Amino acid sequence: MDFELTQEQRMIRDTAREFAAREIAPKAAELDKTSRWPAEILAKMAELGLLGVAIPQEHGGAGMDAISYALAMEEISAACASCGVIMSVNNSLFCDPVYKFGSTDQKARVLQPVASGQKLGCFGLTEPMSGSDAQTMVTGGEKTSGGWVINGAKNWITNGPHADWIVVFAITDRSGPKVKHTAFLVERGTPGFTQNAADHKLGIHAAHSCTVFFENCKVPEANVLGQAGDGFKVAMATLDGGRIGIACQAIGIARAALEKSVAYAKERKSFGVPIAQHQAIQFMLADMATELDAARLLAWRAASLKDKGVRHSAESAMAKLYASEMATRVTHKAIQIHGGYGYSTEFPVERHYRDARITEIYEGTSEIQRIVIAANLLK
Repeated sequence: MDFELTQEQRMIRDTAREFAAREIAPKAAELDKTSRWPAEILAKMAELGLLGVAIPQEHGGAGMDAISYALAMEEISAACASCGVIMSVNNSLFCDPVYKFGSTDQKARVLQPVASGQKLGCFGLTEPMSGSDAQTMVTGGEKTSGGWVINGAKNWITNGPHADWIVVFAITDRSGPKVKHTAFLVERGTPGFTQNAADHKLGIHAAHSCTVFFENCKVPEANVLGQAGDGFKVAMATLDGGRIGIACQAIGIARAALEKSVAYAKERKSFGVPIAQHQAIQFMLADMATELDAARLLAWRAASLKDKGVRHSAESAMAKLYASEMATRVTHKAIQIHGGYGYSTEFPVERHYRDARITEIYEGTSEIQRIVIAANLLK
């Protein structure tokens, strides 16, 4: 395996890093404290092509590969995990499935403005009583003349309060031993489609999520994504790619915590010397760096398989599982290295700790990742 990045990949990494340092990092603490939606940052991300990194240019994207997307996700997330997950949802959970499964009309009408950042997308799979088990989904779609009528609710929808479009999944056939789902594209403002106020969460405060409702919401046949009854296939293929994005979000969070810890260990003194000279601190930093690199290599492997068009369900699950749990361990150690200051909101590591925790839950919990990995081993 070649670990050398191409010139194009280095370019997007460096561009994202410079942009994140200049435009995002100085605002990250304020965004966390105020829970403000980072509209001005997203507008600039759109100008750089960061909201449709791996979508071809003819469809509004930047025309780069999945490795480039992974690199950019890490850089943005290292500065602000909220900005990172907004970017991830738009890229992985909305643009990617519309590009893979969308019709020519849908790519022109829906994908182009979202991939270019003129519009924003979100993804509706989870429900109040249906998370990991999609078979218990309640939201349903009924066929009518010229289209479908959707009724139900979806919750924890990242970007939901602001998104212009949602990919929503509904049960459309209950006749067989297993229910069949269909994916729909629903536009903001469609009668019967409403959004709640933003959720209050432990972390990623600036990445607003909410519950959305569908009450006799009429969707035209032209807005069915893929084929009717193939919604589960659309969802699983989408999550394979989405898990790469969340793995890289976790990597970015952990990298920021490690960098802050190294800098602090060189400055803080105890027993007459910088704490970086104490073996206990050195061992923690060594473990943090090793785990971070291991997670990055897993994410890059999954992204490279995606670029090759090879099935990567297990590899994406491994990357997401390891990177998310790694981020929790690394940010935990970062607080320990900072001591009492690590517990203070005046230092950023407590924010990284809170932001890291969600990466073990959304886009498939750690338990679901283990099921996916085991299923691939045992088939």
